[in-house]
Amino acid sequence: MLGGGARAAKPSFVSYISPEEIHIKEPIEKEVNPHLLPGELLLCEASTVYKYVQEDGSNRGTYGKLVCTNFKISFLDDDSASDDNEPQFKNKIVGENDITLQCVDQIYGVYDEKKKLLTGQLRKYPEKLIIYCKDLRVFNFCLRYTKEEEVKRIVSGIVHHSQTPKLLKRLFLFSYASAAPNNTDGRNQTVMFETLEDWRDELERTKGNVKYKAVTTNEGYRVSEKLPLYFVVPICISEESILKYEGRGIPIWCWSCHNGAALLKMSAFPKEQDDSTSQMQKAFLDGIYKTISKPPYELLKMDDLSSSLPSLQDIQTAYTRFKQLFLIDNSTDFWATDVKWFSLLESTNWLEIIRRVLKKAIEVAECLEIQHTNVLLIEESATDLCCVISSLVQVMMDSYSRTKSGFQSLIQKEWVIGGHGFLDRCNHLHKSEKEEAPVFLLLLNCVWQLVQQYPPAFEFSETYLTVLSDSLYVPIFSTFFFNSQHQRDTNKSGESLKTQSGPFRFLTVWDWSVQFDPKALAFLNNPLYAEKPKPDRSQRKTARFKHQRQLSLPLTPAKPSTKRGFFREETDHLIKNILGKRIGKFINSSDEPPNSLREFYDSWHSKPVDYHGLLLPRIDGPEIKVWAQRYLRWIPEAQLHGGGTIATAAKILDLMEEVQSLQVKMDEEHSQAVSGDVHSAPMLRNSARLSSLFPFALLQRQSVKPALPTSTWKDLEDEDDLVKRDDEFVDLSGDML
Repeated sequence: MLGGGARAAKPSFVSYISPEEIHIKEPIEKEVNPHLLPGELLLCEASTVYKYVQEDGSNRGTYGKLVCTNFKISFLDDDSASDDNEPQFKNKIVGENDITLQCVDQIYGVYDEKKKLLTGQLRKYPEKLIIYCKDLRVFNFCLRYTKEEEVKRIVSGIVHHSQTPKLLKRLFLFSYASAAPNNTDGRNQTVMFETLEDWRDELERTKGNVKYKAVTTNEGYRVSEKLPLYFVVPICISEESILKYEGRGIPIWCWSCHNGAALLKMSAFPKEQDDSTSQMQKAFLDGIYKTISKPPYELLKMDDLSSSLPSLQDIQTAYTRFKQLFLIDNSTDFWATDVKWFSLLESTNWLEIIRRVLKKAIEVAECLEIQHTNVLLIEESATDLCCVISSLVQVMMDSYSRTKSGFQSLIQKEWVIGGHGFLDRCNHLHKSEKEEAPVFLLLLNCVWQLVQQYPPAFEFSETYLTVLSDSLYVPIFSTFFFNSQHQRDTNKSGESLKTQSGPFRFLTVWDWSVQFDPKALAFLNNPLYAEKPKPDRSQRKTARFKHQRQLSLPLTPAKPSTKRGFFREETDHLIKNILGKRIGKFINSSDEPPNSLREFYDSWHSKPVDYHGLLLPRIDGPEIKVWAQRYLRWIPEAQLHGGGTIATAAKILDLMEEVQSLQVKMDEEHSQAVSGDVHSAPMLRNSARLSSLFPFALLQRQSVKPALPTSTWKDLEDEDDLVKRDDEFVDLSGDML
């Protein structure tokens, strides 16, 4: 027996095997084959690949097979074939361990514990493979126990098919369209804006058909391949004017406000021109401005977005820095950056760009709503920032655009048919990184700010926006894989393997049943949405004018209109300003006081919110937040178990259910109608079991202890001491960049 003062022997055990061998899970003996979609072909595979558990620094994981097809990269283990413990929110097309080729962002190889970016031909093959995804997942694979020939095939195959430039017709979109049976409707009440009737219906819905017309001038794409087949222009614009400069310099209608003011966009002329051409174009523009400034049209204000908003290169740079905060290899990396996370976040400038875009949308809304002024957005192609601002303004001012079908119709109108270059901006073909910019993702980030600030105003949930952003990289839908309607139409012709004749029948992303079953589809709907009440027919005449003011400021008296019917007194001084002046000078000319926007903003926020009227985002200070569900969903350390917005929503649903059950008891004959939405989100019943990033992150994994450096742990006091201490001021200025 040792004496009381004897010291225990120091442990001397040394492990001579790797962590992978310690946590080994026997390699699968049964054959596991990938689930292949119609038109999907297996290109290469490797067995005995070890996949690390990302959130744990202990190198735990599982063995399986890594495969690459013409659609995706997929890891298959013995759990892949099992339906046990399936998540309630599951994508039927892309599984938990699947990465579409278009979703691959960067691939790194690890050589002697050093990371190296993998591109092109490889002379030496890595022992570990790290795949960073555009949806911010990170996959770590160990190839140390894989046969050398299989390592060469799988690494070369993955790098080649996901990183090298390719032809448009080589996208899986065409293979799937030629082989898959198309038995889905796909529209789901979404207006596709592919016909003249769709545009005329939209004009009628917004009461813009008095001053604007849908034209067929571009049928056969004889005006421009960048313009859609049909679009809307002011009635006074002639066909000759549209044809003269291939649609450039022509104001194209986006939307009409309830007071008659309209939002327009225009593709600008190239800045570098010789003098004679520039003079001709100037004279043409002056004539256009003069024409659309006469009655019955409102005053016109122009806004050159290229000078008032960040450039596409600035947006791409900011997002590239921003996403690095969330591409975490392991728990240690997360806690290492946690101390200075907010200073790193600010240095990316991404949230500031979102703030500037929202502020610009508020400026446009003020011109339309308060000043009754037409706004003309100008951009070189009118297919990038014009799409962002016009879409945001409509979401803010038109409650129809806050319904699911209305929002999808808006994306179709302004982005898909409007000619946003999804193929180039998402770099789906890996042809030019210079053209890449997350413009559509910027819109979704801005819309999310509104959704989280005013939940009852939106029929769709933040989960809907998250899966919509993920769908950018799923090449079985044509929605986000063309630059224009012309490109889609010209590539639509082809031989279908099923019919042996006729063009390809592409799927649209708006048919969500292709990706999700009915139980999962419930997560796309917002259970807190306050549906717009339908007016009583007997009171329709008396309520008519009140209904027209629903888009006005909440509880503010309507300003007396300066119009006579649809006509406004002719403003000679405006025409004098337009004639003989260049665009840049006219943009900067403004008669309103500089603080009018602030007065408009403060006045609106000082009154109760009409969830079916105008919505203005809060953009001051910390109101602009990080879209946690999208950016943090794969980081377990960032989750709050039983907390976050999901817990709040669950409590509200409990109260709603209780109120509705009481109402059922009071009025039995309305029981079915009242209780129809009680179980709209049954998976929220036990919020204590859910993660704050639900439904993407569940409590399936153990909580991991923060892997803080030893020096950091020494600086921390006991938990009891920390609780008793008062809050202290901590100066973080030293961490700011």
